[in-house]
Amino acid sequence: MNPRLPYLRNKTSRLTQSPGVYIMRNKENGIIYIGKAKNLHNRVSSYFRENPDHTPKVAAMVSNVFDYDFIVTDSEYEALLLECSLIKQHKPKYNILLKDDKGYHYIRISDEEYPRITNEKNTKQPGKYLGPYTSGFITKETVDEVNKVFMLPTCRRKFPQDFGKGRPCLNYHIRNCMGVCRGRISSSEYGDIIGQAVEFIKNGSAGSVERMEAEMNAAAEELDFERAAVLRDRINAVKKAAEKQKIINSGVDSADVIGSAEYYNGIYISVLMYRENRLFDKAVFGFDKPEAGEDILGSFMLQFYYSRTDIPKTVVIDHIPEDGELLAELMEQQAGHKVELHVPQRGRQLELLRLAVNNSAEYAALKNDRTGREVIALEQLAKSLGLSSPPKYIEAYDISNLSSESMVAGMVVFEDGRPLKRAYKRFTIKEQEQQNDYGSMQEVLRRRLMHIITGEGDQFFTRKPDLILLDGGQGHVHAIEPILRELGLDIPLFGMVKDNKHRTRAIAAGGREIQINSIKAAFDLVTRIQDEVHRYSVSFMHSRHKKKTYSSELLAVKGIGEKKAAKLMIKYKTIANLKEASAEELAVTAGVNPEVAMELWRVIQEM
Repeated sequence: MNPRLPYLRNKTSRLTQSPGVYIMRNKENGIIYIGKAKNLHNRVSSYFRENPDHTPKVAAMVSNVFDYDFIVTDSEYEALLLECSLIKQHKPKYNILLKDDKGYHYIRISDEEYPRITNEKNTKQPGKYLGPYTSGFITKETVDEVNKVFMLPTCRRKFPQDFGKGRPCLNYHIRNCMGVCRGRISSSEYGDIIGQAVEFIKNGSAGSVERMEAEMNAAAEELDFERAAVLRDRINAVKKAAEKQKIINSGVDSADVIGSAEYYNGIYISVLMYRENRLFDKAVFGFDKPEAGEDILGSFMLQFYYSRTDIPKTVVIDHIPEDGELLAELMEQQAGHKVELHVPQRGRQLELLRLAVNNSAEYAALKNDRTGREVIALEQLAKSLGLSSPPKYIEAYDISNLSSESMVAGMVVFEDGRPLKRAYKRFTIKEQEQQNDYGSMQEVLRRRLMHIITGEGDQFFTRKPDLILLDGGQGHVHAIEPILRELGLDIPLFGMVKDNKHRTRAIAAGGREIQINSIKAAFDLVTRIQDEVHRYSVSFMHSRHKKKTYSSELLAVKGIGEKKAAKLMIKYKTIANLKEASAEELAVTAGVNPEVAMELWRVIQEM
């Protein structure tokens, strides 16, 4: 705990309720956090109140606050501008810093008589540069595509020095290169092609196609059919590339599409930048999970767009941030044109928003050694069930029996959206004499949850799950809720409801059913869990039932009682193993004389 809290609370009690910016400082007077508030008193007080519910990041920041300053502004918008300016200037430790792992990338047009177009990570070499781009993948794909479409050389030969020195390479023969090495293309003609390639990179293919078509028609009228054929092939290549990358008809003229994905203690945000009807660049960022109630989208957009001038007319997002109007005003002031914050409900922009979310999920998956689908499934499940964060560790239970015989239960565990089979547990029902699914479920859950209370058992039995799923409806949930209250355990509890064809239909909770069949990733995950726990419990029930059947046949042998039959089943486990045992081995295991062992061996062979 911060020993300065009494002083900080006393200081904050007299703080103004005006809008402004607060500046948190450490013992060395260094700035560790900067924030804005429309009410300084209320916002700053929230950091220093007793029994706060802070995230680990905020708690760490508060523990290091020695004192704070504040600057009062005339409006919330002024506070917004000042906050952005100060964060950019001081880069405080606990503010979001928009850094990715890759740095910037550039497209270089080399300074040569016959220029090359390459992907670069810096601007050290001479030449003209396009960028910077945040996505190395986008720049590499763009360079590869433009070199292929315009049949530019990618070899290491120097032109015109190497004209005629050797045969053209394979790229020429497969029509991926125009064959500059033959010496039949002038530098001015090559320069025109490079100009078209650069325009293709900057403005997409629509303009390039129109101009090349005009040149092709003019060449045909002048009876220059060879040049017309070259232009025709180039136009077809551009159109083919457009189909592949949706350059011509992306459905978005100029927009940024921002999507996010949450994964436990982190949140990942991707920005897909479309310019001139094509994907121009992509940026992905990862952050610590924000404090409860904090809108990280608004904070992200403020820092991402502050001081930028290349802001499109439309920014596509999944919701309007709390400071949406102020944010739009700031962006319009910087861009010099109107900026719309748009939340799509249908159509192409909604598809692109989902694509941005998938990009964020894939980035989160890469960072956490998971698949994007698993990340999205857990996030969707958390939102559907009203959980504060995606459930990392899920336990699921199912009861299985044959009438009142072989009553058992199975527990399966899914960690990070995948089965954790070494954590699976089997339970034999001990307290129920007759078939009673609710009573059996209560017995099993009480026995299992007591391991959390006492701390006895292996690492899986003593671990508290983030979510418990029961194979059943409201009745099962109501049967277990009192046990959780009695033991003082705050664990989300839901039932997995099946339809009349034994397929997952909904989630049972709080006297109602939550329909999840329209949320595909979450629905598929719950279905997998329900199928797996059912399979596991049924297989255990069948194995128990077989053992009982085998045991009853062994008891028919004179001289074999329940204890001796149990010894045999423990030793050999299966009927196949029993049949392979000799009479002498059976005699030693069961502790019987040779005559009884021989009779036992005959019975086993007839099973």
